[in-house]
Amino acid sequence: MAAGLKTIIALSFVLAIGFLLVILSSALWHNFLPLIVVATYVIAPLPNWICSRCANPDDFMDSAGNGIVDFGRFLTGFLVLMGIALPALLAHSGAIEIPAMVMSIIGGLLIYGTIISFSMFFQEQEEF
Repeated sequence: MAAGLKTIIALSFVLAIGFLLVILSSALWHNFLPLIVVATYVIAPLPNWICSRCANPDDFMDSAGNGIVDFGRFLTGFLVLMGIALPALLAHSGAIEIPAMVMSIIGGLLIYGTIISFSMFFQEQEEF
């Protein structure tokens, strides 16, 4: 139980740093556009989770195809790449500053990494 508590504390610390970086990238340069990254990284794990639930509704048969799971992984990868490319595009067009882009990308990756780590550490074990 102590390892679980340490894991939750470490993940919440990393998540707070990620949110702090994204909020500072918006607040320091008085521009709200880097906050879009938070939405993309929070939504990114959802297609993978939904498609993995829809892929095999029957526990007794493993004959279902992996097309739905692959589609969920594709959408998740698209959203993660969009979380990196969108601040780069905004910085290239001059809508945000370069340091805001860097802070937004690093903070977004920390947020997404925390979400994925949380789901890996606290995954339910299947019982047969």
